[in-house]
This record gives sequence, structure tokens and C-alpha cells, in this order.
Amino acid sequence: MKCFSRLLPYLLRPQGALRSASCHAQADIISTVEFNHTGELLATGDKGGRVVIFQREQESKNQPHRRGEYNVYSTFQSHEPEFDYLKSLEIEEKINKIRWLPQQNAAYFLLSTNDKTVKLWKVSERDKRPEGYNLKDEDGRLRDPSMITVLRVPVLRPMDLMVEATPRRVFANAHTYHINSISVNSDYETYMSADDLRINLWNFEITNQSFNIVDIKPANMEELTEVITAAEFHPHHCNTFVYSSSKGTIRLCDMRTAALCDRHAKFFEEPEDPSNRSFFSEIISSISDVKFSHSGRYIMTRDYLTVKVWDLNMENRPIETYQVHDYLRSKLCSLYENDCIFDKFECVWNGSDSVIMTGSYNNFFRMFDRNTKRDVTLEASRENSKPRAILKPRKVCVGGKRRKDEISVDSLDFSKKILHTAWHPSENIIAVAATNNLYIFQDKVN
Repeated sequence: MKCFSRLLPYLLRPQGALRSASCHAQADIISTVEFNHTGELLATGDKGGRVVIFQREQESKNQPHRRGEYNVYSTFQSHEPEFDYLKSLEIEEKINKIRWLPQQNAAYFLLSTNDKTVKLWKVSERDKRPEGYNLKDEDGRLRDPSMITVLRVPVLRPMDLMVEATPRRVFANAHTYHINSISVNSDYETYMSADDLRINLWNFEITNQSFNIVDIKPANMEELTEVITAAEFHPHHCNTFVYSSSKGTIRLCDMRTAALCDRHAKFFEEPEDPSNRSFFSEIISSISDVKFSHSGRYIMTRDYLTVKVWDLNMENRPIETYQVHDYLRSKLCSLYENDCIFDKFECVWNGSDSVIMTGSYNNFFRMFDRNTKRDVTLEASRENSKPRAILKPRKVCVGGKRRKDEISVDSLDFSKKILHTAWHPSENIIAVAATNNLYIFQDKVN
């Protein structure tokens, strides 16, 4: 991978928005983005319960230097709106998370979840059709057995390629509160799903039973002080996982110690600076995303204003803190009034754990190089992202005289927010979801 610091001014170039920007229909708003383990496929989920999978084209022999672009491979309806008659609650069809399973054969498998139900989907290709059945005619109707006089051998005939998505498992009725995370274990036999107060462990083969491995629900709900905000398995150790809380803390748990991990193995928390204490301190310290590094040595967390990197061997403070949009500190009052302060931004590592990416407002997203400590702000918008054009770094002006290429903090558009991003597992290719548009950016290739 090329040196990130050398590429900062022209790191990425867009392949164009893959979804129509003609209308911001609520159902089309992208709610999750995820590359598979090879990076050949990219899945998005939206508020309408749909999953769209993009596949990377093979490199052209005529243009070997041109990388393959992503085109629509399959679209299917994963979840439908439901109604809980016992609690008189509507259950949204919005896809909260998608997680891919490693490919074992020609088919692909992925997990998708809304607030209550996790589904396992199989995505497979079909380019041959069986013909010549004995008991059925070519239209599929059953034939009269008395009319069958000869035995036929069915044959496979070529047909147009068809991509089928079929639900293989439905994992339901295990969560009282909204599911915020799913994570596939490194043993590839189990996965976990987390809601506000509980984390459940599932076996892929068993749909009607799950093990409750974390339960922070107090006997008296008035004593509730924090909720679970995100959870993830360690990438290599199948017994270890972390979960974050609305109080800005991270707990590392080991499933070998007890069946119920109500006692954590490690507790990560940064002591608060009393001089920075304010009415908003607890809200902005809530962690919206937690991610293990690919190496498994570090944890990255995202709160409202910062991204922090923690070493698993040091619990008392993060080893790195990156300011995402510190210029919003003076705007917290208005951000509280318009509910933006409760936005849940995600964060991702690049394939070598050397660069971090996370989103901001005004369709800005931020990148931080952990080695050089350089950072850049880029914008995902149709105006600034013509196909093959080089992205220019953006700067936000807080006060004083504004330069020509800067944007004032007062003119930022808080309705345009980058909450969901994904990074290709081995290449400098990123996917950025901007409302109902998906942008693919990649290295500038000389």
C-alpha cells in the first residue's frame, strides 16, 4: 500500500454515486455499508429494509491499470415492517447492520438485522436450468402418470445468469430492545447480537435458542445509568469480545470465565478533565461505535467529537485521540436542540490498521494517518465528485477572516451527514454513504 501521507492531497477519486440523488426518499436512506472479506462484494442496507449488493468488475485486459468498478449484483428485500401487538409497537424494516461470513463455496452468506430480527441470507448464481423431468412438463405442471410411457434423463441447459438471494435462517424473538450490533465470531460457528441492555450468543444452526452472555438490566429500571451502544468479537480469539456504553466506557469480556459475562476482564475508561465538564459532557462521551483492529491488538472507539485508539494492555487512557470536528464544541447547544448531538457515527480501519476513517457533517469525512499524525477532510458530494476527478481537501473556518477555499462553521449543513463508511480489506478503496447516495472512492492510479 502506498504511503498515505504522500497521497493525502489526492488520496481518493470517486467512481460516482451509485444511487439516484433525485429524491431523498426516507426508505432510500442508506443505514449500513459493509465489504465482504475479499472486497469483491459491497453490501448496503437501507431504511426501506432492502439490501443492495455491488460486485467489482474484473480488470480489463485492454486497460490493466484501471481497477474494476462496482456495479449492482443483487437487490432483495431483507426485512418487512412488522407490528408487535403485545406492546402495540411498530417494528421498522430498517437494516441496522450487515455482516458477511467468509466464503466457503460458490455461494455468499451474510447476516442482516433490523431492530428485532436477524436473518442469514444465501446469495448464489444460477446459469443452468434443468429440463426433461419425467413427472413434470416444461411449464412445471404435474403430468398424468398413466400418460408417461418412456423414461427421460433430465439435462441442464444454459440460461441467462440469475443471482438469487434466499433466507436460510431467521433468528427472532430474543431481544426486548433494539438490536444495535451483530458480530460474527472467528470460529464462524457463532455470532452475537447486542441491544441496549443484553448481548446474546447464537449458533448459526440453531434459530430458536440463544445464550444470554451479557445482561446489564437492573432489577429496578429507575436505577439504569447506562446502555450498551456497540459490541464486537475479537478478530482472532473466539472467547473474547468488547462492548461499549453510553457512559464512554469499554468492557473486554472473556467467555471462558463464566457463562454470563457480568464481570469484565478489562475496563477501559479515560478520566474526565473537570475543567471541560458541562451539561453535554455525558452525551458527547457516549460511544457510538467500537472496532477491533485487524491485528487484534487495538480497539478504536468513536464518540461525538473524537476517535480514540486503545491498547488492549493499557486500560486507564487511550494511546491516541483524534479530534473529528472540534469546531462544533461551541455549537453543542444548537446541536442538542436539533437532536444532531445524538447522531451515531461509525469508524473504520484501513487494511493495515495505519489509517482511520470516520464521518462528519456537511457530507465531510475525516482520515487520520496514525504514523505521520496527518489528517485530511474530504467531501462526498455530487458537486465536488465528478467521476475520475481528484478530491480536494476541505477546511472549516472557525473565526476571523475566511479564505476562498474554506467553509465557515456557521454554514455547515447538519442534515448532510456521513454516518456509515467501509474500507476495502486490502486496498485503498472506500465506500461512503451520504444519505441516499453511495460513493466509491479509490487511490489515484498513475
